[in-house]
Amino acid sequence: MKATGVVRRIDDLGRIVIPKEIRKVLRIKEGDPLEVFTDREGQVILKKYSPIGELSEFAAGYAETLSKTTGHIACITDKDMVIAVSGGSKKEFLEQDVSPELEQLMEDKEVYTSKENSDVAMPIIKNDNNERKYNAQVVYPIISNGDTIGTVILMSKEATQKMNDVEKKVAQSAATFLGTQMEI
Repeated sequence: MKATGVVRRIDDLGRIVIPKEIRKVLRIKEGDPLEVFTDREGQVILKKYSPIGELSEFAAGYAETLSKTTGHIACITDKDMVIAVSGGSKKEFLEQDVSPELEQLMEDKEVYTSKENSDVAMPIIKNDNNERKYNAQVVYPIISNGDTIGTVILMSKEATQKMNDVEKKVAQSAATFLGTQMEI
């Protein structure tokens, strides 16, 4: 564990304040759920909770099915990182932080479909620059109990490929299904 040099006191209700700098680095916002762990040495460990991360094995199988069915690269993200990839480079995407643009899309609960002849694609991961890697993309938010908990992404590198209504409906169905699984 990394020491921060920050000391905080517990108030009369048992609360502590997580310093703003740490919240910023860990991308913890007001209302974000945190898991609390303890170890044998008496340390208390806070971990940002990812509801869809609980389904990571299931999400990996679902991404593989999406990729085989559509012939596209399929990614499933939680609010912070890519948790499943199929049909593309796992090394490039898996467990990479999502881009600020994708975060904003989730925040706004918007569906994104790339436009024809556009030079800019939706960056998926943080280290993506806006170069045109994918000629076709559809991004659909996963919504559970009214909150966005991740996205389903289909994308293709083929120059002639376009995302049509079929891909949009497949992504929507996958996102809806994953969202309902979290509500059960």
